Amino acid sequence: MSASTEVPPGHEEVVVLDFGSQFNQLIARRVREQNVYCRIVTPQVTAEELRARRPKGIILSGGPASVYDEGAPQLDPAILDLGVPILGICYGMQVFMHLLDSPVEPAQDREFGHRDLEVTDPGDLFAETPSKQVVWMSHGDQVTDPGGQFKVLAKTGSCPNAAVVHKDRPLYGIQFHPEVMHTQYGREILKNFLLKICQCSGDWAMSSFVEEWTQKIKDTVGDDKVVCGVSGGVDSTVAAALMHGAIGDQLTCVFVDNGLLRQDEAAEVVQLFTDNFQMDFRHVDASEKFLEALAGISDPEVKRKRIGHTFIEVFEEEEKRAFEDGARWLVQGTLYPDVIESVSAHGGPSATIKTHHNVGGLPEDMGFKLLEPLRDLFKDEVRRLGAELGLADELVWRQPFPGPGLAVRILGEVTPDRLHVLRQADTVVREEIESAGLARELWQWFAVLLPVQSVGVMGDGRTYENVCAVRCVTSTDAMTAEWARLPEDVLATISRRIVNGVRGINRVVYDISSKPPATIEWE
Repeated sequence: MSASTEVPPGHEEVVVLDFGSQFNQLIARRVREQNVYCRIVTPQVTAEELRARRPKGIILSGGPASVYDEGAPQLDPAILDLGVPILGICYGMQVFMHLLDSPVEPAQDREFGHRDLEVTDPGDLFAETPSKQVVWMSHGDQVTDPGGQFKVLAKTGSCPNAAVVHKDRPLYGIQFHPEVMHTQYGREILKNFLLKICQCSGDWAMSSFVEEWTQKIKDTVGDDKVVCGVSGGVDSTVAAALMHGAIGDQLTCVFVDNGLLRQDEAAEVVQLFTDNFQMDFRHVDASEKFLEALAGISDPEVKRKRIGHTFIEVFEEEEKRAFEDGARWLVQGTLYPDVIESVSAHGGPSATIKTHHNVGGLPEDMGFKLLEPLRDLFKDEVRRLGAELGLADELVWRQPFPGPGLAVRILGEVTPDRLHVLRQADTVVREEIESAGLARELWQWFAVLLPVQSVGVMGDGRTYENVCAVRCVTSTDAMTAEWARLPEDVLATISRRIVNGVRGINRVVYDISSKPPATIEWE
């Protein structure tokens, strides 16, 4: 299902070729913001395969390679002859310009970060945007001579061919990244490409997603029994609601208390599902099993994989209790950011950042087939989907919480004592953010227990205890995030309450790292 190549019936589609950029999912997100359906495919896709999809437009993503590198991803040259508008972004521009004999060479002045762009010929691509604007660059190579077949649309101080268009074909290239928020008019540029150049009507909506996936789930599952792992978070809750609407009593939801949850969270999740759904819901306390699997483990990748394997063991045990003839399918609320940070979503060349337990931490020989109906969505799209399905605000707006739970917020070995300390500190952070009315402004807010001890003084005595980090970020999609500028009095109260009230912590620090280069979670 997650690799489906079907075009939604009755809807236009724009295809993104994934050349390995960590931001290619952001391109898809920006396209969908214009109510245009979007799919990401590998660069190995052929012109004939694309012709069969009948896309209204094609976007070539950025990527870390040089077009001259051995093994660098390339493009089927026949794609340029389809007559479909193409927008090449960064490496995507370089790869098609190289095919058309425009030289691509290492830049004398490599550009990373903000640059001032001068639009010399706006045309349709830069329509209704100013002649001077800020863009975000990230490249070491650039097109040095576009040749007589291309017209230059924009330049920067060190990149004279920052945007070009073919004189006879709808081929556009831009050296900067319009998909990131740092490009001042990036949304407008992409909108111009989609609506003016590709002539998309913009009629795709979340209601269409519900209709299409309800039928797809029915067709895929048939009469089989399905187990859905739920955590109380918005992703798994929306996935469960979508599945239940499609297959009803064929679905059993299993909430596993892995011993890695926040304070009182198990009881809260049970209450939420009991109050809001009429599903076959089962609560399994497997905390001892998970803690045994994590004993003595400090490596974050090993942690995630052990958690993923243990989840499958628990689901398989519960499945045998739930169904006489067994269940064939396991549903998870995997999202796009989970996929891109674990493995390339479509077998493409993106680098692995971390293994997400939903994606890379599951055993290959598990006894279930995996269903991930939200795999192509971002968090804010999942919230819109939840609202479309009629879920209550308290479910749709629950704070995101990682599948491996507090295990990735305890650096080093996970033990019952360390979990107890972190739960108390995390409770303080959550209570103070809620009290200050900041919850809707933030994406994540939590505490991290570090494998570091420092000297302190409490009363008249010397202490040598743990350091706690507080992490609060703002984001819209989890692909990029900024550290939150919390009011000083809120930070002071959090620090005072943790140091005074949580035995085992004598120092609190605040994480001011953005993503990238950091990730939201510490592990």
